Amino acid sequence: MDQQPSGDPLCAFSGTSRVAFFGGSFDPPHLGHLGVARAAQEALGLDSVLFAPVGTQPLKPQGTVAGFEDRLAMTRLAIAAVPAFALSLADAPRPSGEPNYTLETLLALRAQLPRQSTLFCLMGADSFAAFRRWHRAAEIPFVAPLIVASRPGEYLNNLDSALPDGLTFEPAPITDGLAVKILDSEQGGEACENTSSESHEASGHDFSRAVSATKKMLGFSPCGPLSDTPSLSVATIALSRYILCNPAGRQAPFYLLPGLHIDISASDIRDQIRNQAQSSAALQNPASPLLPPPVLEYIRAHNLYR
Repeated sequence: MDQQPSGDPLCAFSGTSRVAFFGGSFDPPHLGHLGVARAAQEALGLDSVLFAPVGTQPLKPQGTVAGFEDRLAMTRLAIAAVPAFALSLADAPRPSGEPNYTLETLLALRAQLPRQSTLFCLMGADSFAAFRRWHRAAEIPFVAPLIVASRPGEYLNNLDSALPDGLTFEPAPITDGLAVKILDSEQGGEACENTSSESHEASGHDFSRAVSATKKMLGFSPCGPLSDTPSLSVATIALSRYILCNPAGRQAPFYLLPGLHIDISASDIRDQIRNQAQSSAALQNPASPLLPPPVLEYIRAHNLYR
């Protein structure tokens, strides 16, 4: 595993820190990524979320559109406004050119963290849908408990098929002071708590209000007019807890964020940018409301996704 950059975020963690590894292509990083990370941080009391752009994903042999250095730079810009988010080179390209395997990355991170700290593995439902195909997937939840953010219309009863053979799950109560948090942007972002494991769904919000709420939650200012893009609802952050068991009797917690309705596709953003470039249109809508302003500026400056 490559070394962390100067100012290693792992050095700041205490023995009881709660840290989530958030890997992915980040091609480009967008408000959906930030919303998922912020929701996980709030719901599970995380001290930090490590954003780790991946070098080579084994299940994506075609690679990424932007190179690693560009994706690293964009991710750094995307998370700069949120102190609890940190950039990690844990999944940087390997000198050997071999693919990056999440289990190996998590084991290396686990060895670097203080003994009593807790490491989680955060992912979206699209990544979890392919989880059973990951390298030694059945071992991952026992190295770092999974946090899965569901997409609109996806719940655990149609996500469980992603579990590797031999792993089973059962509901469990919320413990360790964790609580379901419902953040209502119409009520000033105040949170109310519910300590049951029952999830809550967000009510429908139009795209304008949803994007504004996301940016407010993340500390971004509005940028540009909004367009008729499929709705994105971030008004609710809910947490459900389950226990995963393997044939040897080991158990690991499994956390689901079922009420976070963030439906943004990096490939759709790339297509929008490419189509606008081909039509000689200014790079503004509809991609701009879905990207942190510094990321949009970087894309423009480096002529990415054209």
